[in-house]
Amino acid sequence: MKHRYLLLGSIAALTSVLAVAQDAPESLLPPGFERPKARPAAPPPAGSSTSVPVVQPIPGGSGAAAAGPAAPARKIPSLGELEKMSPEELDKLLGLRPKSDMPAAARRSMKQVGVLAVSEGGFPSGSFNAQDPALVKAVMAGNRGQLVSRWGHILLRRALASRLSAPSRMAPADFVAARAALLVRMGEGEAARALVQDVDAGNFTPDLTQAALNAYVATADLTGICPAVAVQGGARKDPEWQVARSICGAFSGEGTYALGQLERAQAAGTWPKIDLLLARKYAGAGGKGRQAVTIEWDGVEDMNPWRYALTIATGLEPPAALMKGVSWRYDATAATAPMLGLPTRAAAADRAAAVGVLSSAAMVDLYGQIYAQQDITGPWRDKSEQLRVAYVGEGEDARLAAIKGLWDDASGPQQRYGRQVLTAYAAARLPVNSGTAADSPDLIASMLAAGLDANALKWAPAADSGTLAWGMLALAAPRRSSPVDAGALSDFKGNDESEESRKSAFLLAGLAGLGRVEDGVARDFAGKLGVDLYAQSNWTKAIDRAADANNAAMVALLAGLGMQGDSWAKMTPRYLYHIVSALNRVGLEAEARMIAAEAVARG
Repeated sequence: MKHRYLLLGSIAALTSVLAVAQDAPESLLPPGFERPKARPAAPPPAGSSTSVPVVQPIPGGSGAAAAGPAAPARKIPSLGELEKMSPEELDKLLGLRPKSDMPAAARRSMKQVGVLAVSEGGFPSGSFNAQDPALVKAVMAGNRGQLVSRWGHILLRRALASRLSAPSRMAPADFVAARAALLVRMGEGEAARALVQDVDAGNFTPDLTQAALNAYVATADLTGICPAVAVQGGARKDPEWQVARSICGAFSGEGTYALGQLERAQAAGTWPKIDLLLARKYAGAGGKGRQAVTIEWDGVEDMNPWRYALTIATGLEPPAALMKGVSWRYDATAATAPMLGLPTRAAAADRAAAVGVLSSAAMVDLYGQIYAQQDITGPWRDKSEQLRVAYVGEGEDARLAAIKGLWDDASGPQQRYGRQVLTAYAAARLPVNSGTAADSPDLIASMLAAGLDANALKWAPAADSGTLAWGMLALAAPRRSSPVDAGALSDFKGNDESEESRKSAFLLAGLAGLGRVEDGVARDFAGKLGVDLYAQSNWTKAIDRAADANNAAMVALLAGLGMQGDSWAKMTPRYLYHIVSALNRVGLEAEARMIAAEAVARG
């Protein structure tokens, strides 16, 4: 607070000077002495050019500059009023509030915003230049963020994080806001945070400010919004923004004032008590105003993003009872949260990997850290040792048993698929032999979960036509020498134990989308299954038009829109066909193959 009192002293001196100036006596000079008439200028010498001096007009003098009434005197706050002002209000009074968080020489252009260049796997920057902004915004806003496909999630994340220009009739900040908001809904808080950090806070719009705030909450990085708070100040009055302002104030040296604001908010009941207590605990770590805050969970019945972020950011873990049945997005946050313990992160990693947030390499690295920490004991120590056996154990039988043990220990179908992501490279190390043929479908699904198609195809000679292993490989292979015949499709359907022959329908949709089955055979088999791959809707027309225009980024966005749901039971063969076909046509053939194979594996 020291600099605050120095500032108040300076303002007090300033108010005294202004007060004296306002009460100054009238001039005692005779008329004419206040504004002496200018002497006429001497004529220029012959042949020289005329030089007209630039003279600043005298305030109150004649001419256009003096036209109009005099500006009213500015009201000077009293010392009592100054004492009650927040630091931001004082900055505003003195004109010290920054218009941008970056110096002029370091400000960044809004022409292209994103974190993935084309050379890094991103989409071309001009992908949306000619697109209808209303359509682009509607496609992103209409996506709730949960996709049935891991590979579809990965593709959509890549499109949203690419270094892109906005559609020609859409404000760049609004385009970034829509992308970041969808990434947050996808559980991709880290990607959303990286995206909003590519924009100077001085360029934030209300929508981008909200998307950025949500991204920082999703990553428990609650001071990340502070540059925007410094620029916008009291532009918003909602409780979340006021809490963010207090937190930022505490970390900028105004700890006592900021904590006082949070205490007043708690007394007024403007936010739930538990959340304000957590906010006070977090803000208290920011400076000399720190105070002991006791967190009691009695009476708290649910979890929300702010509550979770403040809890883990203060080094606490929420009660297990409050985390039962919560959205998978909390697992996406926990799996990548460095402040949480490794066992907690590992417990969340299964769902995070299944939806596409974590890669196989990231999961192996997480388990490797657990294995290296000798002080971690219990189930997660056992699992880390089991994973090590899966990779480097002596003998094929021991490695296969360890792999299957990790799969079977999962708590549900989605978590089991996450464990298949974990074991992908271990599965790729197993040799092909008759002793493991019964487990080949799961081993192939595990390898394809990480995109290891070349390793999976080593099992092709051992995969009989019409089996599940054969079906996945028929889709995953980069190329095929001949179309799939009707007999193989009938054999697959005969072995299909999925509900309503869903795997058979997905196999047909994938093969048709990749052009690996003749049209007549496809139509005949579709009739036997009772599905129509070619019926049209507004969505199918839109994704087909995007494919006709060879716009891969727009196809990716529309594919994400069509893959929404919490399980593959929500996907239709018709939509899968159009997604695979469109991706294949715009050069995203690898993604098309992996999505189609995943559909058969998980259908």
